[in-house]
Amino acid sequence: MKISKILLLAFFIIKLSFFAIADEGMWIPMLLQKYNIEDMQKKGFKLTAEDIYSINKASMKDAVMLFGRGCTGELISDKGLVITNHHCGYGAIQSHSSVEHDYLTNGFWAKTQADELDNPGLTVTFLVKMEDVTNDVLENINENLPEQEKQKIINDNIEKIKAEAIKGTIYEAELKPFFNGNAYYLFINKVYTDIRLVGAPPSAIGKFGGDTDNWMWPRHTGDFSLFRIYANKNNEPAKYNKDNVPFKPKKYFPISLKGFEKDDFTMVFGYPGRTQEYLSSYAVKNIMDIINPNRIKIRDTKLSIMKADMETSPKIRIQYSAKAAHVANSWKKWIGQNRGLKRLDAINKKQEFEKQLTEWINADENRKAKYGNLLPTYKKIYKTLEPLDYVEQYMFEAIFGIETINYTWKFNKLEQLEGDKQKEAIEKFKKTIHGHFKNFNLETDKKIFAALYKMYADSVPDEYQLELVKMVNKKYKGNFNKYANKIYSKSIFTDEKRLTSFLNNFSLKKLKADPFYSATMNLINIYRQKIATTTQNINFQIIDLNKKYMKAIMEYKKEKLLYPDANLTLRVTYGKINTYEPRDGVVYKYFTTLDGIIAKDNPEIYDYDVPDKLKELYKNKDYGQYADKDGTIHTCFIATNHTTGGNSGSPVINGNGELIGVNFDRNWEGTMSDIMYDPDQCRNISLDIRYALFLIDKYAGATRLIDEMTLVK
Repeated sequence: MKISKILLLAFFIIKLSFFAIADEGMWIPMLLQKYNIEDMQKKGFKLTAEDIYSINKASMKDAVMLFGRGCTGELISDKGLVITNHHCGYGAIQSHSSVEHDYLTNGFWAKTQADELDNPGLTVTFLVKMEDVTNDVLENINENLPEQEKQKIINDNIEKIKAEAIKGTIYEAELKPFFNGNAYYLFINKVYTDIRLVGAPPSAIGKFGGDTDNWMWPRHTGDFSLFRIYANKNNEPAKYNKDNVPFKPKKYFPISLKGFEKDDFTMVFGYPGRTQEYLSSYAVKNIMDIINPNRIKIRDTKLSIMKADMETSPKIRIQYSAKAAHVANSWKKWIGQNRGLKRLDAINKKQEFEKQLTEWINADENRKAKYGNLLPTYKKIYKTLEPLDYVEQYMFEAIFGIETINYTWKFNKLEQLEGDKQKEAIEKFKKTIHGHFKNFNLETDKKIFAALYKMYADSVPDEYQLELVKMVNKKYKGNFNKYANKIYSKSIFTDEKRLTSFLNNFSLKKLKADPFYSATMNLINIYRQKIATTTQNINFQIIDLNKKYMKAIMEYKKEKLLYPDANLTLRVTYGKINTYEPRDGVVYKYFTTLDGIIAKDNPEIYDYDVPDKLKELYKNKDYGQYADKDGTIHTCFIATNHTTGGNSGSPVINGNGELIGVNFDRNWEGTMSDIMYDPDQCRNISLDIRYALFLIDKYAGATRLIDEMTLVK
């Protein structure tokens, strides 16, 4: 295994400093043997680093996958059975749902393997191996080159390395930067494409508590769904085919029925999406003062419209359930993130660190020459960037947050193609039309259009105003509702028949004349002319600054074990089951029970309408083998594992390497952990695996699935 000098520097360690670290960190599995395993074992892990990651034998990495494009899943049987979150499988569940077969409301359970449902486009990705390729990526890089030129050389090197790594194989390659470009890792992956829906509880269980409980603790959500990987007869990836057979994994997780106690070891293994732990104070201030407040305000408006319309019709509720959940998830997170950063006094803490770093830099002439201008340059750059970021939020969060605008933009490629390529693109678009309009309600989108354009008109400086806004202000006296009625009745992009007819008789002239298309292109043109060039140049400068800033931190903090920011690559995080105190006088237990679900039952509220069968099982205490030793069904639990988006669906593993839960959320007080981790407040929220098994067995009667699993009593 080859490790770059930079990475060795980042992981240089003094034992006392290391063991003082709280349960913060998202660690590279390949390097656990060198840097983490001793600490993990002291905290209760009873296996070895090779049991987690190995390329020579079956290990946990072979049972963990990137599920879709941004979640994690894990294998729980030798027949390719996968468990992930309900919200990770939500799109697939919705795609099979209709008013006649409402699997969102009623749940879905395949009675046999033949009844398991295909999901075109859904993939799972397994890591085969990873390798440090820093030296190869940075080969021939002259540090004096402009950042844009350096990035071009780096990108060229990356493409060559990836191509060479998978030549003559069925694998796929991914190569990503770590420590802000001070290190690079190559990932060799195997991707399976025949993924079938096996089971999902009704949303009253899988989304119990809805947006109200999202990001909150205590939690009672049965957030899981089941899928199965299918392969060809050689156990290799293959497109959907009725002759495909269940995948036979190298490794799957045994499931513990033993439960756990406070302070027990836990490990989360998955694909965390993005953290920014090493931001400067200027970047954090920009997020807190400019980016988050405006995104929150825009999404608040959008959500209120969606939710109001969803309450009027079962059809609209199905159409917009996944969309509303997607919008609400980040909206609520950003609110909690800003509150957490303010509570931690994050900007002042960052500034204090920067003061200490500056003193260290200035104490040595060589360091001063390398790093002396870092912080003054950050200050200057963010002063220029902040007003542009403000406008960008309204351009992309508001205007591109309108579904028809977003959909229309995709057709821009037809303007750039000719002949057979254009015809081929048109045919591809035709295949998307029905799926788009199946989940589209014109009146809802119309209301969102009027509200968000009004927000843009009222909030953005004159020099960035859109032609549509100017026209509505002049011709309709600022009445965006009135104009929305007109544009939605005329555009080819708001009606399935009109759009189909247009593509059957494609005309570039008619495309350009469409009011939605012209509005979309006007936004893009203003962005390109007045913002894009400036922000692109600034972002290249920030890339260069971030790399140097990270390198300075690694040199300054050489006695501390540093972990790289999350970037949707496989990571290990570990901690312990623990309580927390969200505010004075309040202490939260580390687990919840079915008692809490029954206490919240309210048939008048969709998110709290407990299914009758679950109430019956509770009344009869028909818990089977899944009750805790205290006699109750435990539903969810919290621990100190450092997680983020992408860890949704990750396995939560005990010290014996057994599955005890499925990670699905964080507590609201800890959502700032993407930027600043607080060991006292940050908790990951997980589904107790015994609750999932209870639902599969006792609620759904899907005993055939339980029989596939290895249960440890």
